Amino acid sequence: MMPNPDFAVDGDSVIVTGGASGIGLAFAEAMAEGGADVTIMDIDPAGTKAEVERLCSLGQKVSGRVLDVIDRADLDRAFDEVAARTGRLDIVFANAGIDPGPGFAAVDKQGNHSDLNRIEHYEDAHWHKVIAISLDATFYSLRAAARHMRPNKSGSIIVTTSISAVRPAARLASAYAAAKAGAAQLVRGVALELAGDNIRVNAIAPGSFLTNIGNGVLKDKDAQEKMKNEVPLGRIARADDIKGLALFLASGASSFITGQQIVIDGGRSLSSARN
Repeated sequence: MMPNPDFAVDGDSVIVTGGASGIGLAFAEAMAEGGADVTIMDIDPAGTKAEVERLCSLGQKVSGRVLDVIDRADLDRAFDEVAARTGRLDIVFANAGIDPGPGFAAVDKQGNHSDLNRIEHYEDAHWHKVIAISLDATFYSLRAAARHMRPNKSGSIIVTTSISAVRPAARLASAYAAAKAGAAQLVRGVALELAGDNIRVNAIAPGSFLTNIGNGVLKDKDAQEKMKNEVPLGRIARADDIKGLALFLASGASSFITGQQIVIDGGRSLSSARN
């Protein structure tokens, strides 16, 4: 059976920020497996190099660029470099984001919360770091993507938000939820602005995935057991679970969808928001 041409990304020029691990890496893999020319941008030099080499060894077209997304000038340069090399920019995953603590990291293996999670103990430095990486840098990426996509009147931009953007959770620190909710609203506004140029802007809102966020707390077996009981589908997601949605939003299969935030959480956002 021939693949559905609506899902084709073959030959497309793709950027994935925060692409050396977790959900960002899954985005990069999905695009590369579809034949796209993918540039992974990440702050981790060793991780970026290792993943680029691994994917290239599979015969895929992948490049790497070490980048701190809060460095606006360097982010612009990085996007310019990709557009100059490939001749255009078709797809951007504005994925880079963090929760450096307390947040996820303040939850122990039994699911108990540290006092550090309380707003009166939340440090200014944590707030500013999360907002800078998870919201400000999303804006910088959207701006750089639009600058290259408008002349071609075509493109797809996908922002990684979170179910924290749609439901509160006490285990998450204030900055993370605020940044992701802000990013979701940014997606809606920019989608309206760019629609006339046939540039689509959407968001993917993941629930509990086995990634490095929050110091990788969900990779602990005890934490997984507690968390999966909150998920109607009964498990924590693997990074690969996001590939189908990523391909859908990146490709022509979603050509009439823009300004949307699609939740992928195994049904967890349908349950109680007390956790």
